[in-house]
Amino acid sequence: MILTPIAIDDMPKAIAAFDAHLEGHAQARAAFRRIAATWPVRPEDEPGGGVDTPAHRAEAVRLAHAHGIDTLDEPPSRSFMWDGKVIRTDVEATVIVHEVAHWLCAAPERRTLIDYGLGPGPETTARKEARADKRLCFEDCMHEEQQTSLLGVLWEVELGQPGILAFLEQNWMEHWERPSTAAFFIRHAEELFARGLIDADGRPTTARDWADARKGVLVG
Repeated sequence: MILTPIAIDDMPKAIAAFDAHLEGHAQARAAFRRIAATWPVRPEDEPGGGVDTPAHRAEAVRLAHAHGIDTLDEPPSRSFMWDGKVIRTDVEATVIVHEVAHWLCAAPERRTLIDYGLGPGPETTARKEARADKRLCFEDCMHEEQQTSLLGVLWEVELGQPGILAFLEQNWMEHWERPSTAAFFIRHAEELFARGLIDADGRPTTARDWADARKGVLVG
């Protein structure tokens, strides 16, 4: 939930101010500019436009499969978003992409745990079982969630989807006028880069052959 919504008319000013605070941090600025380029959101009648379209959801499922992640077309409200084996995909496209990012950010030994050993996610209803698999403390869970959030946004951008909406929804631009907001973004963008999950241009690095081939098909 957005804590402080930004008026549509204020978005250009907010984007410009946030970008200015990133001066001297080329990698973080490149990542932010990729996200900002998805504003304004293209209308649904344009190629790749709209929000949470069937095409967006299908692409999000293909993203999971490109990483070797199995999926199940049922709502996570029946049990878990991730049960250690499959992502449940009867949800919004942005949630599917976010879940792929969770898999990428999680330590390999936690990928077989319910909800990656972070405790129950918002879509999980079998909460007792998810809590039993929790392995990280609150602070580490929050840090991984932040990493996952930003990586998921950048994957949405990579798929040609309106990543700026998830960026706003997950409050990366809360108090956009403050340097501290940009500093928080810089920290996580640079950490994703150091972990090898994004490159210097802000593009996700995993499943790159699939992503490049996909772009080639779209351009062709």
